[in-house]
Parts: sequence; C-alpha cells; structure tokens
Amino acid sequence: MTAFRPADILLPANTDMEKWAVVACDQYTSEPGYWAELEQLIGAAPSALNLILPEVYLGSGNEQARIDTIHKNMEKYIADGIFTEYKDALIYIERVQDDGKVRAGLVGCIDLEEYDYSKGSSSPVRATEATVVERIPPRLKVRRGADIELTHIMILIDDGSGSVIEPLYAKKQGFEKLYDTPLLKKGGSITGWLLDEQSKADVLAALDKLGEKEGFEKRYGLTDTPVLLYAMGDGNHSLATAKAYYEELKAANPGKDMSNHPARYALCEIVNLHSPALEFEAIHRIVTGADENQLFADITNALGLTEGKTDGAQCFGIVNSGQTVWYTAANTSSKLTVGTLQNFLDTWCKENGAGIDYIHGTEVVEKLSMDNGSVGFILPDMGKNELFPTVIADGALPRKTFSMGHAWDKRYYIEARRITD
Repeated sequence: MTAFRPADILLPANTDMEKWAVVACDQYTSEPGYWAELEQLIGAAPSALNLILPEVYLGSGNEQARIDTIHKNMEKYIADGIFTEYKDALIYIERVQDDGKVRAGLVGCIDLEEYDYSKGSSSPVRATEATVVERIPPRLKVRRGADIELTHIMILIDDGSGSVIEPLYAKKQGFEKLYDTPLLKKGGSITGWLLDEQSKADVLAALDKLGEKEGFEKRYGLTDTPVLLYAMGDGNHSLATAKAYYEELKAANPGKDMSNHPARYALCEIVNLHSPALEFEAIHRIVTGADENQLFADITNALGLTEGKTDGAQCFGIVNSGQTVWYTAANTSSKLTVGTLQNFLDTWCKENGAGIDYIHGTEVVEKLSMDNGSVGFILPDMGKNELFPTVIADGALPRKTFSMGHAWDKRYYIEARRITD
C-alpha cells in the first residue's frame, strides 16, 4: 500500500453543513473583516470555525486564549455526540467552484513516515515549495492538546490517464451520499460519497500501480530515481506541523510502539494534477526599500538579462513606476524562471537590506511599484506539467512559486479525525 490510505473519518450529524464548513485558516490573512462576518453568519451553530485558528489572529495578543477555546470546543463537540465516525473510510468528493468548474478528490489520510518536506527529499510524499519552518510553531500550539484534526491539506497525484479518481464519477450514484451542501462566501458547493469496499480496493490498487518504480521512471524519462507519487498542492505547512507533532510524540515516548498511533497519519484530500478545475497562477514579487538603479544593474549583470521575451527561455517582467519591461535571462540557476529570480533576490535583498513580498495580480504589482524604492517582478504562469519533473530535479520549489485558484476555491474544512489514542 502507498502512503495514502483509508482513515477513520468524523463527520457532523444533524448539523447545518453550510455553517459547518469554512475555508482554510491561511486564507484572507489581511482581512479580519472576512472572519468577523463569517462569525456573524454562523452564530451559535456548530461549525469548524470553532475548531480552527484563522491565521489572521496570529500575533493578536489573545492567540493562546483562542487555542484554549478551540481545545474546549473539540471536547464539547465529542461529548455532545456531534460526530459520526466512518471507520476505514475513503470519501469521494466533487467540489463545484464558484466558476462552475468541478474538482474531484478523494479524502483519506497520509502516512507521515513517508513524508519529508526538506529540500532534496526523496520520500514518496514531498513538498513542492520551500517550507518556512517559522510557520510551524503557531500551528503546533493548536495541534498539541487537540483531540481531533480537520484538514485543508490537498495533495496532488500526476495521473495523466485518470486511473485513480476519475472512475469514481460513473459509480457515485451507487455510493452512500454523506453530505451535499452549498459553501459560504463564494465557496461554491460540495458533495461527498462514501466508497464501497470494492471501489476502495480498486482505488488503492490503482495508486499502487501509479507508484510502481518502472512506470514512474518511464513517465519522466528517468532511471534509478526515487518515486515521487504525492506532491503537495495546498496545506504544506499544516502537513509539516502534523509531522513535527508526530516526531515530538515519538521523542517523548522512547521505546513505545508508535506504528499504529493516530498521530502517525494526517487527514488529507488527493486530487489529480490534471483536473480541469486546477489552474496554476504565478505569484509575483515586489522588492521594497531598494536602490532601484543598483538593483537593476546587479540583476542585469548577474542573470545576463537582455530586453524582450525569447521563446523557450526564462523570461520575466521588471516593473518600475508602473511600467513593465520584459527580459530574458541567459544565466539560470533553476529549471523554473521563479527559481532563478528567487535565488538572486534572496541574496540581493539580504545583502542590501531590502524587503520582499509576494503578490497576486499584475495590477497590484504595478500599483506598488509606484512607491519610491519599490521594484516589481512579473513571473509567467507555471505549466502544470512542469510541477513533478521540477520537484524531482530541483527538490522543493522556491516559496510562493504558484497558487492554485482563488482564496474562495481553497479547501473548506468538513471532515475531521481523532489524533489521540
């Protein structure tokens, strides 16, 4: 069996599922009004909102009080019998996004023993972007003392033939429907079905086949290369937190058999990279507090920039005073343009005391570049077919390489799972 497997999944029963489901905690981090409005919409109804810590509240001064309340809410929901547990379950879901596109997925759990987020990892489950370890401790505070976990983790499989998830579409009418609900705040809607035993076996067999070393190396034209079957899509820092918590438990219990401990696994959804609903969008950069002329001279020299775009080459736009000019880089240090640019900017900003931020939307970059000492960088969208080969060749990509859809398209918390003995 591969690292992904069935889980003992908790779902709320006799609950308003529209008010139960809320978007991932790492969205709308600069918009406290979003979360305040959500609290008003939900009111006193049971909700996943009462079991998570939206990151907008990190550093707010009452962070620990919120975490304590989360743990008490978990205990209360369990004591009140809100949850129904589905043992050894896989759930097939169809998420209809706000744009009408349907994203199919499969909810189960991932084995943390087979996940390593470090750059250069050869584990079957890998990070696709650099993991910022400073983001783990706040999340770890929530996980310590928690009876259950909820998930916004989405893991990608590169299944070009549609052998794992796609066959479930034609069979779903024969499955038990577990939920069918609209989602708040432009989230679209979602439906979940419980897989029967035969379909569950078929899915696991298809994953085993997809993970066979010979087929993996043939797909990517490689030899003697560790198999990468599961690549992080969203929620890498949540998965890294689950890993840190599990390692912490092992260290605190030397000699204890932890092989079947619930914390060894993390609840997640797997999605086919080739889903038409998944669209990769570039995340752009803005450098602030810079000597603009020096930055332009240094990057031109270091990357061998020439003005204009060249087909098949690494190209990016430099934005100054709202104007964008595109350049081609002759000196590259990564398979991706974003990697080459990020490697330069990390070093330059550190040496020159400049700041760097990560921006969605070219219009925002153009606006920010109007400020003195600010220079923007526009990156091309990354093709989905580049993800697995690049992670295999380069390891985890630079942080903030790509985004999968809008904030409201991100995974909503619905399923839960016990993580204590």
